[in-house]
Amino acid sequence: MQVHRASPFLAAASILFLTLPSAALSAPPSAEKRADREALKAALMEVLQRSPLKASRVGVHMQSLDDGTVVFSHNADELLNPASNVKLVTSAAALATLGPEFRYDTEFLVDPELGSDGKVKTLYVRGKGDPSLTTERLWGVVSELWHVGVREVGEIVVDDSWFDAERTPPGYDQEDSDRAYMAPTGALSLNWNAVAIYLRAGSGPGAKGTVEMEPPSDYFIVENQLTTGSRRARRVSVTSDPAGSQQKIVVRGQVPEERGGAVSVWKKIDNPPMYFGQTLKQLLATRGVKMKGRVKVGLTPSKAKMLYVAQSETFDVLLKRLNKLSSNFVAEQLLKTMGAELKGAPGSFTKGVEVVEQFLERDVGIPRGTYVMKNGSGLNDANRFSASQLNRLLRHMVERVPFAPEYLSSVPIAGKDGTLKYRFEGSDAVGKLRAKTGTLESVSALSGYVTSAGGERFTFSIMANDFAGRAGPIVAGLDALGAAVAATGSSLGPSNAVAALADSSRPASAINDVAARIKTYLDLGKQRDQRNIGFLRTAWRSERDPAVRAVLAESLYQSNPHDYLGARTLLDSYAATGEVYGRLREVARVLSVEVPGVSSMVELAAGGNSEALARVLELAGVAGTDAQSQKELSEALGEVARTAPEELVVALRAASAGDRDASTTLLARALVQAGQADHPFWKSLRRTLGATDPQLAAFAKGLDSTLSQKVAEAKAPKPGDAGTPVQVVAPAGNAPVPPRAGTPPEARTAETRPGG
Repeated sequence: MQVHRASPFLAAASILFLTLPSAALSAPPSAEKRADREALKAALMEVLQRSPLKASRVGVHMQSLDDGTVVFSHNADELLNPASNVKLVTSAAALATLGPEFRYDTEFLVDPELGSDGKVKTLYVRGKGDPSLTTERLWGVVSELWHVGVREVGEIVVDDSWFDAERTPPGYDQEDSDRAYMAPTGALSLNWNAVAIYLRAGSGPGAKGTVEMEPPSDYFIVENQLTTGSRRARRVSVTSDPAGSQQKIVVRGQVPEERGGAVSVWKKIDNPPMYFGQTLKQLLATRGVKMKGRVKVGLTPSKAKMLYVAQSETFDVLLKRLNKLSSNFVAEQLLKTMGAELKGAPGSFTKGVEVVEQFLERDVGIPRGTYVMKNGSGLNDANRFSASQLNRLLRHMVERVPFAPEYLSSVPIAGKDGTLKYRFEGSDAVGKLRAKTGTLESVSALSGYVTSAGGERFTFSIMANDFAGRAGPIVAGLDALGAAVAATGSSLGPSNAVAALADSSRPASAINDVAARIKTYLDLGKQRDQRNIGFLRTAWRSERDPAVRAVLAESLYQSNPHDYLGARTLLDSYAATGEVYGRLREVARVLSVEVPGVSSMVELAAGGNSEALARVLELAGVAGTDAQSQKELSEALGEVARTAPEELVVALRAASAGDRDASTTLLARALVQAGQADHPFWKSLRRTLGATDPQLAAFAKGLDSTLSQKVAEAKAPKPGDAGTPVQVVAPAGNAPVPPRAGTPPEARTAETRPGG
């Protein structure tokens, strides 16, 4: 097995970069440096006074690594939700307590004697929490078992006892979601406890679509109701539910014939050890091992003989997946691992948090009780840290020479990789700033390290909470703060760097001129070719016309719909404003096409993305009396109501009164047009009427009443109409649709984001 370690050169370079020179600590800053810092402070205050950040709760703390001076501080001691910046805490504690050379073991054992004929009565698999096992690695293990002589296996016993039975930590209970970023923990885990579901169109419109699981396994029960639709068929509904020791995957809807290739959807696994065991069984059979018995959960007997041990890569490699990709799953696995390794098995979230608290108090100097930590990933509203505390942690890890290279190399690099790959482009921060992002609903954070153009090194932590509207303007503000620090000491200067990064608009071009450029980018997007991404990204970065920029963002998304960063770019670039949506409606009329960007936004919304849902409702709010726009958005809301009904209810609740009124009018038309008694939206609304959250239940009751009235209006014949209006079929056993208030419910909450 190949071992990845930090090279001696990297370690030496990192130590030289990170070590604090004692002379610098005692020397007062020069006049030039003082001037640079005053310019930096002025630029930072300018950014904080902008409306998106000014109206938010913001904590900022920046400190020089060269002389220890606090360069800038704003509400630095206020406890805020740090979102995925908590992963900086989890990874630091794990690195310090487990060590950079730590490896996970997954043990394969048999009864004391393996017969000469290769028959194994029971194959035991004992997990120790490895978060990095994949199908490919497991296939390698199967080959090793074959080569040690295993030819027949009676039954497989999966031993998950190294961790306790609590699968998800506090904070995860605030969502009821089957999305992959909510994956549960498990001492035996595979593929980050998520499964890829591939959907492919059939031979023509109306033909049955194909649903394939990767990896295939008897663990899944697949119910395929997928058909092939026209080019307007944008999205399908993929849901998963536990079915005893198996998991049921239900696929409904249509996939467009013209899309080509396969659409992939990721869902979390409900029963990690059974998923692991059933997949192992499938791979053994594929390798030629005869499988006779079943898979079951159990304990490994003390007399069992070790047959093979699968080791993970060293811990420094795992840290990169945690921080660069912001993996919630890896973070929670690490928390339980710390608990098991230092407090004794079974590992638990509580034990893991205790280990982190000991590390923060003993090593970092952050006392218990001055912060709140409930999980290791930062998901949802479960944690509170201050900017000064995170900054203190970052400084501590820089000074820990044995761990500093591994820790620093795990953090995303601005403009280069991870969740910062497409941020800070065109600024001095590219390649010089390393930081962990954090994104939740109404939360955005950025904490890390930056070297300024003048050569000075800083730690910083920035957190914004409780902002209204979309995250894009807040993220831009955080990036402006980082760019200002990076530009300190350059000829450009921090204030000019802030202005350059914020300059994303120019006078609108004439519609006919801009339409020609937009057509070019639309055609590139339709190719769905990832080889175009580099060109499109460069064009997006340099483009200043907001409407063209939005189309470039859509083409980036279409070129790789599975890339979170492409979707993020689209969400940040597309707005229900006159300069974007309004002008794109004009372009659509010139080019005789659908309004650019709407179909992609609907695709994201129909998949349950909360920001995209909010944007679709905003579009409905500005559709006005334009018949074509109303028709398009009514169809869009109908699709969203079918595939993401719970999320739509929550989005409607959060929308402004005007957007909600316009959206419910268009939604009512779509529901009338659908004419289904068992439409998923009606079912979801009935469940929400009895939500445990009384405010959500009250909103659902009001929405039920409003939609009842609007559906009745949509069904009523209009003056001059001919024929009979479309009817909505009543659900069996109920009054005519819409559903009656008071029907029993089961509430679910909306998606925020997979960490970030």
